[in-house]
Amino acid sequence: MNGYKVINEKDWKRAMHCAVFRDCIEPAFCVTFELDITNFLKKIKKQNYSFTMALVFAVSKCANEIEEFRYHFLDGKVVLFDKIDTAFTYLDKETELFKVVNVPMKDTMGGVCCFGSKDGK
Repeated sequence: MNGYKVINEKDWKRAMHCAVFRDCIEPAFCVTFELDITNFLKKIKKQNYSFTMALVFAVSKCANEIEEFRYHFLDGKVVLFDKIDTAFTYLDKETELFKVVNVPMKDTMGGVCCFGSKDGK
Protein backbone atom coordinates (compact mmCIF):
# COMPACT_ATOMS: atom_id res chain seq x y z
CA MET A 1 0.00 0.00 0.00
CA ASN A 2 1.15 3.52 -0.73
CA GLY A 3 2.16 5.74 2.17
CA TYR A 4 -0.25 8.37 3.46
CA LYS A 5 -0.87 10.83 6.28
CA VAL A 6 -4.14 11.38 8.13
CA ILE A 7 -5.50 14.91 7.79
CA ASN A 8 -6.71 16.86 10.82
CA GLU A 9 -10.05 18.00 9.43
CA LYS A 10 -10.62 20.60 12.17
CA ASP A 11 -7.88 22.88 10.76
CA TRP A 12 -8.06 21.74 7.15
CA LYS A 13 -8.88 24.43 4.57
CA ARG A 14 -10.84 21.92 2.45
CA ALA A 15 -13.06 20.62 5.30
CA MET A 16 -16.22 22.28 3.95
CA HIS A 17 -15.69 20.78 0.50
CA CYS A 18 -14.97 17.42 2.05
CA ALA A 19 -18.34 17.46 3.84
CA VAL A 20 -20.10 17.56 0.46
CA PHE A 21 -18.51 14.27 -0.65
CA ARG A 22 -18.23 12.41 2.66
CA ASP A 23 -21.56 10.56 2.38
CA CYS A 24 -21.37 9.79 -1.34
CA ILE A 25 -21.12 6.11 -2.22
CA GLU A 26 -18.28 6.82 -4.62
CA PRO A 27 -17.19 10.44 -4.38
CA ALA A 28 -15.86 11.60 -7.73
CA PHE A 29 -16.11 14.33 -10.31
CA CYS A 30 -15.42 14.52 -14.02
CA VAL A 31 -13.60 17.05 -16.15
CA THR A 32 -13.78 17.30 -19.93
CA PHE A 33 -11.56 19.46 -22.12
CA GLU A 34 -9.94 19.57 -25.54
CA LEU A 35 -6.24 18.79 -25.72
CA ASP A 36 -3.79 18.84 -28.62
CA ILE A 37 -1.91 15.52 -28.40
CA THR A 38 0.00 15.81 -31.68
CA ASN A 39 3.45 15.78 -30.03
CA PHE A 40 2.35 13.07 -27.57
CA LEU A 41 1.27 10.81 -30.46
CA LYS A 42 4.57 11.35 -32.31
CA LYS A 43 6.57 10.44 -29.22
CA ILE A 44 4.65 7.29 -28.32
CA LYS A 45 4.62 6.04 -31.93
CA LYS A 46 8.40 6.55 -32.08
CA GLN A 47 8.74 4.49 -28.87
CA ASN A 48 6.22 1.90 -30.15
CA TYR A 49 4.07 2.38 -27.03
CA SER A 50 0.40 1.51 -26.76
CA PHE A 51 -1.68 4.70 -27.04
CA THR A 52 -4.02 3.56 -24.27
CA MET A 53 -1.28 2.66 -21.81
CA ALA A 54 0.73 5.80 -22.57
CA LEU A 55 -2.34 7.98 -22.03
CA VAL A 56 -3.22 6.22 -18.76
CA PHE A 57 0.36 6.76 -17.58
CA ALA A 58 0.41 10.44 -18.58
CA VAL A 59 -2.95 11.21 -16.93
CA SER A 60 -1.98 9.31 -13.76
CA LYS A 61 1.36 11.11 -13.59
CA CYS A 62 -0.37 14.49 -13.91
CA ALA A 63 -2.97 13.53 -11.28
CA ASN A 64 -0.22 12.56 -8.86
CA GLU A 65 1.32 16.03 -9.20
CA ILE A 66 -1.91 17.65 -7.95
CA GLU A 67 -2.18 17.27 -4.18
CA GLU A 68 -5.98 17.56 -4.15
CA PHE A 69 -6.27 14.47 -6.35
CA ARG A 70 -4.38 12.38 -3.79
CA TYR A 71 -6.91 12.91 -0.97
CA HIS A 72 -9.14 9.91 -0.21
CA PHE A 73 -11.39 8.60 2.52
CA LEU A 74 -9.89 5.68 4.45
CA ASP A 75 -11.66 4.14 7.43
CA GLY A 76 -13.80 7.26 7.78
CA LYS A 77 -10.82 9.64 7.81
CA VAL A 78 -9.40 11.92 5.15
CA VAL A 79 -5.89 10.88 4.15
CA LEU A 80 -3.36 12.32 1.74
CA PHE A 81 -1.56 9.58 -0.19
CA ASP A 82 2.07 9.99 -1.23
CA LYS A 83 1.00 8.71 -4.65
CA ILE A 84 -2.10 7.21 -6.19
CA ASP A 85 -2.40 4.24 -8.48
CA THR A 86 -5.09 3.87 -11.12
CA ALA A 87 -7.53 1.37 -12.54
CA PHE A 88 -9.33 1.34 -15.87
CA THR A 89 -11.28 -0.99 -18.10
CA TYR A 90 -9.59 -2.68 -21.03
CA LEU A 91 -11.23 -4.62 -23.85
CA ASP A 92 -9.72 -8.07 -24.34
CA LYS A 93 -10.02 -8.50 -28.12
CA GLU A 94 -9.87 -12.30 -27.91
CA THR A 95 -12.75 -12.71 -25.45
CA GLU A 96 -14.51 -9.41 -26.31
CA LEU A 97 -14.92 -8.85 -22.56
CA PHE A 98 -13.83 -5.84 -20.56
CA LYS A 99 -11.38 -6.35 -17.73
CA VAL A 100 -10.61 -4.03 -14.84
CA VAL A 101 -6.87 -3.42 -14.84
CA ASN A 102 -5.22 -2.13 -11.65
CA VAL A 103 -1.99 -0.32 -12.41
CA PRO A 104 0.57 0.67 -9.78
CA MET A 105 2.09 4.08 -10.55
CA LYS A 106 5.65 3.92 -11.91
CA ASP A 107 8.18 6.73 -12.23
CA THR A 108 8.66 6.26 -15.98
CA MET A 109 6.56 5.11 -18.91
CA GLY A 110 8.99 2.39 -20.01
CA GLY A 111 7.70 -1.08 -19.19
CA VAL A 112 4.21 0.24 -18.49
CA CYS A 113 3.22 0.96 -22.07
CA CYS A 114 4.15 -2.31 -23.66
CA PHE A 115 0.69 -3.73 -22.82
CA GLY A 116 -1.57 -3.59 -25.87
CA SER A 117 -0.99 -3.88 -29.57
CA LYS A 118 2.28 -3.20 -31.36
CA ASP A 119 0.71 -0.54 -33.54
CA GLY A 120 0.10 1.76 -30.59
CA LYS A 121 -3.68 1.32 -30.33
